Amino acid sequence: MARAAGLEIGPKGGIVVDACNRTNDPAIYAVGDAVEKLDALDGEPVLVPLANIANRQGRMVADHIMGRPVRAVATIGTAIVKVFDLAVATTGWSEKRLRAQGRDCLVLHSHPGSHAGYYPGAESMMLKLVVDPASGQILGAQGVGRAGVDKRIDVLATAMRGGITAPELADLELAYAPPFGSAKDPVNMLGYMADNVMSGLTSTVQWSQLHDRVTQGAVLVDVRTPAEFEEGHIPGAVNIPVDELRDRCIELPKQDVIVYCQVGQRGHTAANLLRECGVHAANLDGGYRTWISSPAATERDFRKSSVAAVE
Repeated sequence: MARAAGLEIGPKGGIVVDACNRTNDPAIYAVGDAVEKLDALDGEPVLVPLANIANRQGRMVADHIMGRPVRAVATIGTAIVKVFDLAVATTGWSEKRLRAQGRDCLVLHSHPGSHAGYYPGAESMMLKLVVDPASGQILGAQGVGRAGVDKRIDVLATAMRGGITAPELADLELAYAPPFGSAKDPVNMLGYMADNVMSGLTSTVQWSQLHDRVTQGAVLVDVRTPAEFEEGHIPGAVNIPVDELRDRCIELPKQDVIVYCQVGQRGHTAANLLRECGVHAANLDGGYRTWISSPAATERDFRKSSVAAVE
């Protein structure tokens, strides 16, 4: 119908509109899923079929027709879907999309609870934050879990819209009571994690980098308990629990040590402890839980194991 009316169609296959949602025919406006939007990160046309954007455009067109001032808003593409009993949510760009565009990014993985762990019914979720490593600008986020994912994605989307940087997420004052969240909300924790890495306090390694690092001679240390190690560990890792690490750090080389725990918190402690002992150590971002959920978990060819490196 748009083509038959002589309206311009953009490269994404959507109707081209101006900042007021007017087509190339000044008598015709277009809103909703069929309209190309502007991406907030690169300003390029994009098709984002979301109801809240369509409603916003409808109000904007009505205001423009009535002569009221309007403001154009680029999209960050915030969306959520229910997959059986899981909520899967996203906002902004993914790491894959950023890498494909040749854009550098800092990636953070976390596995927090939906609310305080000591209150019954807490559910684990997975959150991923993608950040500009130089400015701290939040470029995107994704979340998967049974409860609490929608709340966190909404906060992160609001932070993106408001220009809040990743480290500043730690400063947000969010509603807290044990049935609803934690004193340090998962969004706050992402802020602390971003600050740790961007300030140089902690060095991290991604699951996708681990195989090459170990192949090149890095020593991989599992700092969880022996029982956790026996239940499952990354091939090539040696087990030195974090509580024993200060006394046993002499067993490790001074360079190229990678530590990991279940989700990253003990790994952060271990990496800082080793640094105080003169060992250059990096923490596996997101820990074993991120690694075991990744494609790397099917790659068993750690040709130069950490055990051999230690020996």
